[in-house]
Amino acid sequence: MRRYLRVVGLCLACGFCSLLYAFSQLAVSLEEGAAGGRRPQAAVVSWLADGGRGTGRGAGSAGPGRTGRYDMKTRPDEKMHLAVVACGERLEETVTMLKSALIFSIKPLHVHIFAEDQLHDSFKDRLASWSFLRRFDYSLYPITFPGDSAADWKKLFKPCASQRLFLPLILKEVDSLLYVDTDILFLRPVDDIWSLLKKFNSTQIAAMAPEHEEPRIGWYNRFARHPYYGRTGVNSGVMLMNMTRMRSKYFKNDMTTARLQWGDILMPLLKKYKLNITWGDQDLLNIVFSHNPESLFVFPCQWNYRPDHCIYGSNCREAEEEGVFILHGNRGVYHDDKQPAFRAVYEALRNCWCLTASAVSLRRFGGWSGTD
Repeated sequence: MRRYLRVVGLCLACGFCSLLYAFSQLAVSLEEGAAGGRRPQAAVVSWLADGGRGTGRGAGSAGPGRTGRYDMKTRPDEKMHLAVVACGERLEETVTMLKSALIFSIKPLHVHIFAEDQLHDSFKDRLASWSFLRRFDYSLYPITFPGDSAADWKKLFKPCASQRLFLPLILKEVDSLLYVDTDILFLRPVDDIWSLLKKFNSTQIAAMAPEHEEPRIGWYNRFARHPYYGRTGVNSGVMLMNMTRMRSKYFKNDMTTARLQWGDILMPLLKKYKLNITWGDQDLLNIVFSHNPESLFVFPCQWNYRPDHCIYGSNCREAEEEGVFILHGNRGVYHDDKQPAFRAVYEALRNCWCLTASAVSLRRFGGWSGTD
């Protein structure tokens, strides 16, 4: 019980300290902006975009499959790309995830949102209130799967989850990309995990965290009926990709002696393992990297901290030593009472006004408490 309480305290402390830091930086930027005669929106954007150093032009929404360009005046390698897939009742989670990304990040961020058609208008409405932000833009895309296999891909696991497998083939002009599930919360700048791309060696094309650190409670090593990466498999809820390398690589596999490119390997894998996979697209990724282990960069569990890391005692040493960097609230823990620390961090970010123009104005005149 004491061990559990310590872990809960760790989660709460990391989340709220990060939020307090963000709000303190926001206040500093606002005060500097007021002293210099700048509009409050400009002060907020200055902090979000450049840590109080730079300027840009505003952001807004984009139509389906189109990019909203707002003259961010940056080199292509300065812009980070974030992707998320939202279906069903995932609108609120996705918006909260995006809010956490924008609160902390410094470099320009372009978000690629893949969503069911009925969610597009809702996303536009929700993100319209962020239109004063600089160095942020986004694109909305429909959910699409290749050819006659669309129905199989859509119902492989959760609705639309398999869309992530096709991002290198859809976003052909994007060199590198960070994919996250909707139930992700950033407690550090996206810039920090983005910088891991520079740590890839010449053979690595993607990065993920282990599914488990403790094999005794691992799922893959106890139950999987298919190949998986390493000792305990990997979790695909946070996946950093060099998509240029993914598109050009020829992958070893257990279906043919010939190596196959990304666009050619997915359907044969689905046909072979369809009856043996439980976690859908994540299982397929495990199969691919089990045969190509040299292609995967494995980052520590603090970049994908899940309930599994504290439900049976603490088993993420890096989080204990350095804190939680990215919180992954799978198993629906943001919406029940099973993990109070996870829910508390989620609700704090969901309810904060930190990315609305009205909040900026209220804060300037001393009327903003930081929450609804």
